[in-house]
Amino acid sequence: MRIAIVDESAGRAAVICEGLAVLDDCELFVVTERRGLVARIEEIKPDIVLMDLGNPSRDMLEEYFSVSRALARPIAMFVDSSDEESIAASIEAGVSSYVVDGLAPHRIRPILDLAVKRFNAFARLQADLAEAKGKLAEREAVDKAKRILMDNRGMSEPEAYSELRRTAMNQGRRIADIAEAVITAHQLLGGQNA
Repeated sequence: MRIAIVDESAGRAAVICEGLAVLDDCELFVVTERRGLVARIEEIKPDIVLMDLGNPSRDMLEEYFSVSRALARPIAMFVDSSDEESIAASIEAGVSSYVVDGLAPHRIRPILDLAVKRFNAFARLQADLAEAKGKLAEREAVDKAKRILMDNRGMSEPEAYSELRRTAMNQGRRIADIAEAVITAHQLLGGQNA
């Protein structure tokens, strides 16, 4: 596992490294420079990012949240104190674990595990949502193509669906692809948006 530790303070970064010493097969990369942070993180290609910010200013938080938004990785963020606005902003930015006043070596491993599990659960939810949206879009295309066939060829709904299905089978394509082709052809031939 590749872990990037982002902290301007070498002392605080050492606490995180100490907490991760128990992990086998783990590469640690400590990043102490804020400038070029996104590029440096992309160069490291970590499996997880641990950020210790101490008492960050609003500007500093926003800068680190921009890093979080740019990465598709679990991120655990440690701060000394916080407020509701910062917590909400961190969640919006995709931070998997936001830990207030909790930087201690014995807490690092459980926090790391939680961040990875939350990130994976959220990624599954996003994938499921994308799949559901895709299926809904396909269904809408099939319904639209059926309406076009019903209007232009005087077919009933079952006949229109059977025609789409038969054509898809004959061409070895998906019904949704045939539906999109019917919609495109209808639009090209001057048909109204169905």
